[in-house]
Amino acid sequence: MCSIAGFYDPSANFRARQGEFEHILRQMGSAQAHRGPDDSGIFLTGQCGLSHTRLSVIDLENGHQPMSASLDGYGYHIVYNGELYNADPLRKALSERGVVPKTSSDTEVILLSYLAFGPEFVQQLDGIFSFAIFDGRHKILSLYRDSFGVKPLFYTVYKGTLVFSSEIKGLFCFPGVTARLDKNSLNELFGLGPARTPGSGVLAGIQELKPGTCITCSSLGFVPHTYYQLTSRPHEDSYEETIEKTRFLVTDAIKRQMVSDVPICTFLSGGIDSSLVSAVCAKELEHKGQKLTTYSFDFTGNDKYFKANSFQPSMDRPYVSKMAAFLQSDHHYLECGSRTQAEKLYESVDAHDLPCMADVDASLLYFCGEVSKNHKVVLTGECADEVFGGYPWFHKEHFLNCNTFPWTPDLSFRKQLLNPELLDILDMDTYVKHAYETAIGEIAILADENETEVSRRRIGYLNIRFFMQTLLNRMDRTSMHSGLEARVPFADRALVDYVFNIPWEMKAKGGIVKNVLRQAARTLLPDEILFRKKSPYPKTYNPHYEGLLKEQLKEVLSQPSCPLLPLINQPAVAQFLEQPKDYGSPWYGQLMAGPQMIAYLLQTEYFLRKYHVAVTL
Repeated sequence: MCSIAGFYDPSANFRARQGEFEHILRQMGSAQAHRGPDDSGIFLTGQCGLSHTRLSVIDLENGHQPMSASLDGYGYHIVYNGELYNADPLRKALSERGVVPKTSSDTEVILLSYLAFGPEFVQQLDGIFSFAIFDGRHKILSLYRDSFGVKPLFYTVYKGTLVFSSEIKGLFCFPGVTARLDKNSLNELFGLGPARTPGSGVLAGIQELKPGTCITCSSLGFVPHTYYQLTSRPHEDSYEETIEKTRFLVTDAIKRQMVSDVPICTFLSGGIDSSLVSAVCAKELEHKGQKLTTYSFDFTGNDKYFKANSFQPSMDRPYVSKMAAFLQSDHHYLECGSRTQAEKLYESVDAHDLPCMADVDASLLYFCGEVSKNHKVVLTGECADEVFGGYPWFHKEHFLNCNTFPWTPDLSFRKQLLNPELLDILDMDTYVKHAYETAIGEIAILADENETEVSRRRIGYLNIRFFMQTLLNRMDRTSMHSGLEARVPFADRALVDYVFNIPWEMKAKGGIVKNVLRQAARTLLPDEILFRKKSPYPKTYNPHYEGLLKEQLKEVLSQPSCPLLPLINQPAVAQFLEQPKDYGSPWYGQLMAGPQMIAYLLQTEYFLRKYHVAVTL
């Protein structure tokens, strides 16, 4: 994985001030060097500048970027962040056209495919990516992002110049681009956050290229084009055929995503998702005479303080131990202490350039940093719940009928902590309702679906379009902050396309949550793991952690210059800090309850202060 950045203006002549703009490109790269610490490079022409930093995973010797190729005497240039899982079939297709790549680099395959097959070639790509290609003949810049947005790409337009970057921080390296919040921004932060509307960069004027989308930039303007979207269609396979095909699609996705010229590892929680990924990887490595390395995460003192609830019914550790023994993996138990977790809240904002999933992000940031000391590539079980229907809101009637985002069914807890005058301006309920109705309007409903089936299809779509994107953002930023490449086999396009249309009577046959995945994984996992009740990513229940957060927020709010003060209801926040916290009543997802609201406010304050964010309503 890597970082990309650059700028484009069809009417400019950047070479007239070459030194100045080359310096900007280097700064954009330096700001994101954590994503690619192994190499860096820049390219500047009259209308376009490209910057790249590289994490070497494939073709360690020949993958330097920006990479260039020529056709009819004209230059074409690319910066690419991602991993291509079907590079070999594409090389074969190129050779049939008489085009022979000079390296084994994914980057060259993508650039040559663009030249050989035209801009629509992106539909042939199987992988996770964001990339930019500058066509030197026609002076056109094209930006692309993968089908589900595994890899990020932000952009803004400043005085006619398009500026783009893997992370928001790279945009701020371009003179004149600054951080500002408007009414929509605050609704994103406090109404939808830590989720985001697809395409929103939260900050005013900053957007993120939507998943499955490309933008063509020329003297005629900027034209977006959707090359991939989920579609509704009747499911025609029998139950037995569905299980067999799902098993193939899952195991095939895992095997394809093991491609690497450096050793891989997996995250292992003892649940079905990460265990299945680890089991397939372990078997493939065993054929090569290699042993899989696995990592699990927990919090210091959780054996003493853990509190079971409907969202988190059991601890992971006993299941991790059983699964590690079953795999005979080289397993490492990692733990995070309360103080480390509290301190990482701020570094987590550094990684995202935005407030995020509080300690859920902060702890994963710490764990990824530890894993990166020994590995560059990890496969994870992320996204299986969104794809196969593992969350409570797929199953419980009050979620199915809530007519809003099911992971945020009630905004009242958020709203009571905000300045009443600000709430009047934001009209948060209307903003969230519009975001919800716009999203569910994007997916077609089948003629024979009843009301319950329609609700489940819409919730399935919302999970992939919104909730899964939040978790993919978390995985990318927390891993790449330490130069660790995280892969997500359950976000494979062929797999998601297929499973999205499997009817619920199969997905949850017999009342079994994620039944299709469990049946597809039979013989690959022990039954105790296969039918374990879902338990999400762990969080700490140590009261010392909550105490640390309270004291930090009190200290922050005691400062007259605190940028959070105008946005909050200070008496309500003070009262909230003195109340006992309910760990089993989330205000977002399954994990973000009372303590995580304190952490989210701390992250928001740090974000406002670090980026000198102006608020204009």
